[in-house]
Amino acid sequence: MSQKQLATRIDADVKKAVEEICEIRGLKMNRFIEDALIDKLEELEDLEDLTRIRFEPTRPLEDVVRDLKLNGKL
Repeated sequence: MSQKQLATRIDADVKKAVEEICEIRGLKMNRFIEDALIDKLEELEDLEDLTRIRFEPTRPLEDVVRDLKLNGKL
C-alpha cells in the first residue's frame, strides 16, 4: 500500500491523550490515527446508508419467511 504524509493541527490536550494512550497500550501513533480515521469514514458511510434506507418500504416478517420457504432457503 502506498503511503502519503498527512499534517494537521490538533488541540494540545487531544495530542497528549493520544500519546499517553499509545504509550500505555504499546501502540504506534501512526497506526492509531490511521485506524481512527478509517473507523470514522466507515461510520459516516454507514450513516449515509441508514439515511438512504430509512424510508424504504418494509415487509412483514411472515411474508419474508414465507418467500424464503417458497425459494427453498428455509
